[in-house]
Amino acid sequence: MVRTLFLSMVAAALAIPGNAMAQDEPIVIAHRGASGDRPEHTLAAYELAIEQGADYVEPDLVVTKDLVLVSRHENELSGTTDVASREEFEHLRRDKTIDGQRVAGWFAEDFTLAELRTLRAKERVPSARPENARFDGLYQVPTFAEIVQLVRAKEAETGRRIGLYPEIKHPKFLLEDSGIDMVDLVLKELRDLGIGAEDPLYIQSFEVGVLRRLNQRSDYKLVQLIHPEGGPVDEPDMRYADMITPTGLEELAEYADGIGPWLGYVIREDGSTTSLVADAHAFELKVHPWTLRKENGFLPAALQNGDGAAADGKYRALWIAAIASGADGFFTDNVKEFMEVAGQ
Repeated sequence: MVRTLFLSMVAAALAIPGNAMAQDEPIVIAHRGASGDRPEHTLAAYELAIEQGADYVEPDLVVTKDLVLVSRHENELSGTTDVASREEFEHLRRDKTIDGQRVAGWFAEDFTLAELRTLRAKERVPSARPENARFDGLYQVPTFAEIVQLVRAKEAETGRRIGLYPEIKHPKFLLEDSGIDMVDLVLKELRDLGIGAEDPLYIQSFEVGVLRRLNQRSDYKLVQLIHPEGGPVDEPDMRYADMITPTGLEELAEYADGIGPWLGYVIREDGSTTSLVADAHAFELKVHPWTLRKENGFLPAALQNGDGAAADGKYRALWIAAIASGADGFFTDNVKEFMEVAGQ
């Protein structure tokens, strides 16, 4: 999720005085689980993230043909499962236009849960995470209910609360293409699972309409995701860049409790902090930037160490600067390393 940035980050971050980081500890959000150590969106990734100390785990929610919420990065399955090698599902290969982009492959909403459960997860970015590919073929696609069951089991084991931070994927597309209302499904699932607004839960989306509807129908905490480019697909006249202005934040605060901005909106290329955190806090909005990763393949050139995409880069400088911004929490693929840097 991090694009080219921070050419002077190393020097700027290391120049931050120690007391600049004195603040409440930011929450640690395991981005798709411990996805730096296990294939993302698997029960193994979520469990490891919890064991490493994550405060929240983040499942991306898509849906099956029989209306079961499951966790995948995208509704297209070939990037994260072995579906392309499964001849029995060749007839389900489709071309679809999703959020304005033509996509070819196999889609969760065309599979029943029983069919989906025969697939096995694989590492999405093996070039950057070859060690994760060792686990290809071991894990099924988890349902949201199974993730909640795992979280509750780990709460009982550890004696601490563990939050859920689901992202609703492509709600406009699913409603228009398949007549699937993700708002209805998510609210029913949360009710059936006994998860209330008082529980540690944030619901996030890059779209606006789904959050506005959730705000009207529930008291769950809601987070507007903010991309570095374009605007919400369900609001063609709206730009993400306008959302981070004081006027945009004031309007956003009418329906959301926080923002999940691209990290570059929080830290400038020279390593200094923008006013976004303070501006958002003025409207009582939490700020949870994305995504902190340690491998060269996800870092700007200035923070790479020259040993290939899978090697650890000079990520500590970036993370120190991020923590010093005063943001309320961070999405990270590397929970263990983040907690070491943050001193938690």
